[in-house]
Amino acid sequence: MQVYKYFIAVLILSFSIQVSFSQGCEDPGEGDGINIFGYIQPTYEYKFLGKDFGFTKDVDESGFYFQRARLGVMGNIPYDFSYYFLMEFSPERGIGINDAFITYNRFGPYFKISAGLFKSPFSMEQLHACHKLYTIHRSKVVDELAGPIRDMGIMFLGGTGDKKLFGLKAKNIIGYQFAIMNGEGRNIADADNRKSYVGRLTLHPFDFISLGTSYRYSNFPAAVASKTEDDYATRTGFDLKLEYKNFIATAEYIKGVDVGSYTTGGGCSGEPLEIHEGSVNRKGYYAMLLYKTPWNFEPVLKYESYDPNLDNDNDIQNSLIVGFNYFFNEWTRLQVNYFYNAEETGQVEHPNDMLLIQLQAIIK
Repeated sequence: MQVYKYFIAVLILSFSIQVSFSQGCEDPGEGDGINIFGYIQPTYEYKFLGKDFGFTKDVDESGFYFQRARLGVMGNIPYDFSYYFLMEFSPERGIGINDAFITYNRFGPYFKISAGLFKSPFSMEQLHACHKLYTIHRSKVVDELAGPIRDMGIMFLGGTGDKKLFGLKAKNIIGYQFAIMNGEGRNIADADNRKSYVGRLTLHPFDFISLGTSYRYSNFPAAVASKTEDDYATRTGFDLKLEYKNFIATAEYIKGVDVGSYTTGGGCSGEPLEIHEGSVNRKGYYAMLLYKTPWNFEPVLKYESYDPNLDNDNDIQNSLIVGFNYFFNEWTRLQVNYFYNAEETGQVEHPNDMLLIQLQAIIK
């Protein structure tokens, strides 16, 4: 079985040798018309789970589902506003409003204000538009520590635009975002007066390099009724993106501190969001390399590591993702990812590798 898995990973790699809003959404562009847009992502998943406890039969799992199925509208309102509304129709993610916000852009690109439901301005990969992700899932550390991905609130954002600073010629040399949010997540009403404060700063001194840092502070009622002080959580992140000719390299590090209670799950992986009592320190990172070939093939190699509890030994979760993206045209893309998952929880590795195949069509 191990030889078979390695063969799949090598085979995928051998076969493999687009402007967005700061909310990770498309730009409505010029004009006052309504733009209808969306995308669907039918996905096949195969989990290599090995044998049952009696070693008598395979317990592998496989299935088809929609990773995402979204349809929305966006546009400009004379004279200084724009709107963005996107519905999620995938049963896997829960049918409902995905994004819905209004932006005041009179002083753009230097200063804008957005209000509504949008992505939290934390993490480079989290803010990357879902239909433009280089891999089918976001990284484990982003799923676990960067969220909630979407939330209700108000955000102040902007950048230097075309202004030249310090003799540098790159566009948007400095960018910033600061949001005050409920902290509850997508389509969940706030039941108290606590809020989450999320900020992000980016530097783009040259065309080939982008640097970013993010910070979040949240406090909420104690999970234990006998406690008089609020629980709280902090997140700190750093990210890097390098582009040289057809090569793209990205890396990101996130650390999380939770006092009183913490959550696990959520994000692109589809794991349910769970609340746990107790305090925990967590961290993780990923590094990714891809190459855009002249034949519409885009090989991807990604390594990620996540430590769910810094106080525990041998529980780090490591994954090597090997795959490719193939673009049939501007609107249709095939993604293939093989996840080689390795744990430090013992001498014997758990069988939990995974193969994902996703076809995407953009509606525009």
